[in-house]
Amino acid sequence: MNEHEAPGMSVASATRLEFFIIGLGVLALLLIFQPFSLALFGIGCGLVVLAALSNNLLPLCEPGVPAKTIIRAALIVAVIFVVVVGLSLISAFLSGRLFVGAP
Repeated sequence: MNEHEAPGMSVASATRLEFFIIGLGVLALLLIFQPFSLALFGIGCGLVVLAALSNNLLPLCEPGVPAKTIIRAALIVAVIFVVVVGLSLISAFLSGRLFVGAP
C-alpha cells in the first residue's frame, strides 16, 4: 500500500455502516405501519425512499473499501435521484398544462 493511499474501512466500521443502512429501512417500515400518527407515517414514507436509495451502497460495505469510494457512490445515487425528481416534476407540470389547463 502506498503512503498516499487512504486505508480502507475496518471490519467494525463496515459492519456499522451496513447495520445503519438496514436499520434505516426497518425504522422506515415501522413508521409506516404504526397506527398512531399521520405525521410519523409521512416521515416513514420519506425514509423509505432514502432507505431504498441507500441500499445501493450495501455492496460497498466491505472491509478495506475506502470511505471516499462510498461517498462518491452516494453522491452518484443522489444526483440520479435529483435528476429523476426533476424530470418527474417537469413531466407532471407539462401534462397538467396540456390536459388540465384552459386551451
